Amino acid sequence: MSEESKQEVEEPEKRGSRELAGKLGSVGWALFLIWIGIAFLANLGFGVGLLGVGVITLGVQAARRFCDLKLEGLWVVIGLLFVVGGLWEAIKLRLPLVPIVLIVAGIVLLVSIFRGKHPKSK
Repeated sequence: MSEESKQEVEEPEKRGSRELAGKLGSVGWALFLIWIGIAFLANLGFGVGLLGVGVITLGVQAARRFCDLKLEGLWVVIGLLFVVGGLWEAIKLRLPLVPIVLIVAGIVLLVSIFRGKHPKSK
């Protein structure tokens, strides 16, 4: 099979993946808007609202994984932060969340540097 015919075979597959990824993104935004509207109308509270946004964000990433699309690591982290923030608010913990997240992020960065998984600077 020539290189040209390989590209012709791969193109529809890539196009289909891009279209599927776009549809999943659109579904995620639609669910986000619907959830925010429901949360405001029902006066569910900030914590429950954040928790729902986190679940939707992680759900879209799970759907990407199920459809053999690449996970978007940033959105996984953002989804987890929404879930943690929502739970934090819902159970009314007195500790401030942001300093704890910053400390954990710093520790993760240090560990990644020493484990060799951090990109080397040029």
